[in-house]
Amino acid sequence: MVRETPGSGFAPGSAAPESLPGEGGPAPYVACSDLFKIFKLADLEVVALRGVDLEIAPGEVLAIVGASGSGKTTLLNILAGLERPSAGQVRVGARDLLHISERELVLYRRQDVGFVWQASSRNLVPYLNVRDNLELPLAIARVNRARRRQRSEELLTALGIEDKARRFPAQLSGGEQQRVAIGVALANRPPLLLADEPTGELDTQAAGEIFQLLGEMNRAFGVTVVMVTHYPGVAQYVNRVVHIRDGRISAESFLQSTFRRSGATVQQEYLVVDRAGRLQLPREYIEQLRRSGLSGLAAADLTEGQVTIKPAGNPAASAAAPVAPDTDADHDPDPPADVDLQHQLFRRPAPGEER
Repeated sequence: MVRETPGSGFAPGSAAPESLPGEGGPAPYVACSDLFKIFKLADLEVVALRGVDLEIAPGEVLAIVGASGSGKTTLLNILAGLERPSAGQVRVGARDLLHISERELVLYRRQDVGFVWQASSRNLVPYLNVRDNLELPLAIARVNRARRRQRSEELLTALGIEDKARRFPAQLSGGEQQRVAIGVALANRPPLLLADEPTGELDTQAAGEIFQLLGEMNRAFGVTVVMVTHYPGVAQYVNRVVHIRDGRISAESFLQSTFRRSGATVQQEYLVVDRAGRLQLPREYIEQLRRSGLSGLAAADLTEGQVTIKPAGNPAASAAAPVAPDTDADHDPDPPADVDLQHQLFRRPAPGEER
């Protein structure tokens, strides 16, 4: 599936790592293998993640998209250390988030990961000004005052809000509040920045500015950025878009340059085949196959390196009926024709009988 979009904003690939996962480059910074998450509600079990395989390279900017309830926020919460996985493997840097202790988990959330929520009220303390909000994570980490002030000045400049250092959150616009929230998440210099719908409460212009800012922070500080979003044009701001459906990674898409006209780009989507060989066909493909007679079974053919999938119809209707075994021990069935023929050819003739 190809979708053409005008080239603007963050230049795809400008903040990309030297090589993406699977290209023979460095080890991934985030690695999920056959990851499951099951929520238990009384006697009911809800499977939110169903064997997710995902690798994210150091310094990559990645967006996770999908319908509500597809499992994307659950995956982000596991990477943030806010949820425990039920099974599988998930590693962030040198930490194993499946077998991590509670003490190590606290240190992980404090030092290794920054988180930006959709609602600004969860990101900022309303009675602290912008500078104090930026310095609060550093104070909790017991960084001395001089270093806190130096870091807050650095972040104010990087975020482009030096003139708003003394303002309180209520005196800022929604976009400005999210800028400060990104700064708070980056205060302790975490190698991983996670954002859950960071533009969900912003208009289109402000959303584009926040996505551009995330790309700038990626380039300035070398931080790996993973965001969950419903924003339709996010591909132009990230290195890779991961599509999740029904708790599994279904596809990945990239924005690629085209020579049809200057500055134009094409979003190319690729289906993901996991380690078990499973893939999810796009829903529109499934609907077309159903109109062509798909009823649950499909025939696959591999020819010259290409896989062709077509409806199998109803093979059970044309299957040969099984032959019931003869259980009558006293009945001696007639021998097969070829056996009888051999008997007639090679038996000894009876006296007076012509051969």
